[in-house]
Amino acid sequence: MPGKNLSREEARDRAATIRVESYRVHLDVSAAADPGRPTFRSTTRISFDCAEPGATSFADLLAPEVLSVELNGLALDVAEVFDGTRVTLPVLAAHNELTVVAECAYSRTGEGLHRFVDPVDGETYLYTHYEPADARRVFANFEQPDLKAPFTFTVTAPAAWDVYANAVHERVSGEGAARTWEFAPTRPISTYLTAVVAGPYHVVRDHYSRELPDGTVLEIPLAATCRRSLAAHFDADEILTVTKQGLDYFHQEFDYPYPFGKYDQCFVPEYNIGAMENPGCVTFREEFVFRSKVTEAAYESRANVILHEMAHMWFGDLVTMKWWDDLWLKESFADFMGSYAQIGAGTRYRSAWITFANRRKAWAYRQDQFPTTHPITADIRDLEDAKLNFDGITYAKGASVLKQLVAYVGPAAFFEGARAYFKKHAFGNTVLDDLLDALEETGGRDLRAWSAAWLQTSGVNTLTPEVTCDAEGRITELAVRQDGAPLRPHRIAVGLYDRDADGALRRTDRYELDVAGERTAVAAAVGRPLPALVLLNDDDLTYCKVRFDEHSLETLRTGLGDLADAPAADGTGTGTGTGAPSLARALAWSAVWNLTRDGLMPTRDYLDLVLRFAGRESDVGVLQSLHQQAATALAVYADPAHRDGYGTALAECALRELSLAAPGSDHQLAWARFLADTAERADHLQLLRGLLDGTGRIDGLDVDQELRWSFWLALAAQGAATPAELAAELARDHTASGRRQQTQCLAALPTPGAKAAAWTSVVDSDELPNALVEAQIAGFNQPGQRELTAAYAAPYFEALESVWAERSIEIAMRIVGGFFPRYQTTPDTLAATDAWLAAHPDAAPALRRLVLECRDDLARALRAQECDAR
Repeated sequence: MPGKNLSREEARDRAATIRVESYRVHLDVSAAADPGRPTFRSTTRISFDCAEPGATSFADLLAPEVLSVELNGLALDVAEVFDGTRVTLPVLAAHNELTVVAECAYSRTGEGLHRFVDPVDGETYLYTHYEPADARRVFANFEQPDLKAPFTFTVTAPAAWDVYANAVHERVSGEGAARTWEFAPTRPISTYLTAVVAGPYHVVRDHYSRELPDGTVLEIPLAATCRRSLAAHFDADEILTVTKQGLDYFHQEFDYPYPFGKYDQCFVPEYNIGAMENPGCVTFREEFVFRSKVTEAAYESRANVILHEMAHMWFGDLVTMKWWDDLWLKESFADFMGSYAQIGAGTRYRSAWITFANRRKAWAYRQDQFPTTHPITADIRDLEDAKLNFDGITYAKGASVLKQLVAYVGPAAFFEGARAYFKKHAFGNTVLDDLLDALEETGGRDLRAWSAAWLQTSGVNTLTPEVTCDAEGRITELAVRQDGAPLRPHRIAVGLYDRDADGALRRTDRYELDVAGERTAVAAAVGRPLPALVLLNDDDLTYCKVRFDEHSLETLRTGLGDLADAPAADGTGTGTGTGAPSLARALAWSAVWNLTRDGLMPTRDYLDLVLRFAGRESDVGVLQSLHQQAATALAVYADPAHRDGYGTALAECALRELSLAAPGSDHQLAWARFLADTAERADHLQLLRGLLDGTGRIDGLDVDQELRWSFWLALAAQGAATPAELAAELARDHTASGRRQQTQCLAALPTPGAKAAAWTSVVDSDELPNALVEAQIAGFNQPGQRELTAAYAAPYFEALESVWAERSIEIAMRIVGGFFPRYQTTPDTLAATDAWLAAHPDAAPALRRLVLECRDDLARALRAQECDAR
């Protein structure tokens, strides 16, 4: 498979031939502030050995121009050896020196070396992002994870800038307009993990020290950076506090000293993902620098990401998967550890597992029910496959299965195995069997059958309680039925709940057992009076969808908000009350949402639960999740005949709860945002406008800049805002965030011109940066504008192949997923999707996968609407 889409077979063949000794990379970005300079000079020197002297191989490079290629002192003809994506390396010697000088392009898509100009002060900022294979946009290399090597970076940049890379800088030289930063060699790492960040970044520095078991002291310089115009909002102290807590915890649990010297955390603009684990130079999306008030859930989410990326320093950076088939060896572990460490490290965020159960698993359940689902250990044929597998299976399902594995082998055996794994494979590459070997040795269990069931198969099981009682209402049998292929071993807890003296639904009995096969009896429950609720997978130990017996479901219909966690273990009764965050309640909400998505609970019933009990939800993260799911249910799962009535009821609920919420509280802010999401009636819109212009007021609600944009988006989507008003708001907030928000609002206007402008700017042009592409798409697709956007269904299918062929994969993925006519929930849209799939059997597999997933969402929506209409 020639070209930029490297295949697994090519990577295996090259790894069998090539061993890389070192890279020396010089980047000259001294003219980066000049918008007329689309490229920068990249010079790469690679020392490598060849196991088969005389063989031909290739290096990877995506560059508009290559100036020279020199192999072992011989200048090669660029026109002959460079085809736009690869540099052919003929007649290799046993030891080789390759030098490539190229003009590489600055990126506007967040892939490679991204260039951003701050509209506030005109300053230019650069950063790199490579995963899975975009380092070749910046320097020539062997772009695959198992060809690790030390990297030495040298960067020439404007004199007023700072430059960050994976290693500490050893020297800064030069006078005048530019300086050159010389960095120490890294330890052996993969190409996709290298990083350069450059610009006039604001920086806060700190330091971490730890005495190691051998008596030596580990010293780690810390830094946190953001753009200068965001410095006033940068809570670096909180970020660095979580960082130190994480370093303490991971050193304690992993027993392997942090191996990459310094620890910089750079918050960068227009970032495509949440964060990236570049060793020594972690990059984060700058939306984690909060310009306005956010809820505690946002701070918890940021802490989770900080710890997730830190876990990667061991799972992924120190020990790296051999090929992208085993991507889970880093992402599943980091996703699991992000939640596990929030509790273990003693951070102030104590709801990590509630958030995991309610939000992360919702992502996994959705992904795992697509026809394109895949095992956690996936079959990754090429780089396009790899790009699409950064998904809910690799992250959230994998993390859920690891949580099950910890329950299965025990935490002590799990971490002891991890320590052995790090020590044995440090700076190397691994496959699944390497990890299983380590865990089997420490845990004493045969994990091959467990692995075959959990890691090498796809799909989600459903667990349902079956309860029979005698005439006196005592349980004669309680069994767990498992559905879904393949049937798997599950270590679960079964919780029985009854009302206490205060009316709370609280657990009275807990049975932990192994579920195997189609039906497993819970023998210990026999003879017990029938409880109000049977909750399977209590404590969320395994990965499964949970159903209810009819008696339990009726309890939830009337009392879901009464669910509380168990009393304290010492029997003092100091456990959480119904007003406290509850994992059991979060699991119940997750279960009824899955029932709704599966077309087994009418949307009206789910929305009724939200209307009745969301106002009593104490965990603001769960509350915000309920808001998002209710909005989805309204937009695509509700019977169209009743959609307007449901929408009005949700908006009235938001208004009521907004008035009841404590002034200045997180809940007040969450309900204000939900009101903006649901406001359609004139009186609701008038309230939003009054809050914007100061004629209206809600005690304690600070209508800050981000909330203002939320209100403007609501007004724009309903045709109650003008372009002139949005321009005035941008003048008030002349920032990168303001520009994105205004772009989204303009695209949301309910006019043919607004839709045509958004479509043309994204589909017919490649001029917009990634952040504005995202904003245009988000504004274009409004659920209440079905008639306006219906005309774009046919052009969407006509454009798919050209978009996939002509755009970078990051932008193509956004267009394919974002412009799919998902609010045209009709059989005609489903037929059009099927027709495209039938007519394009040979389209790129990754493109077909995206369309198939959109098609599955649409079919699910139609089934849910049918259920709701009965």
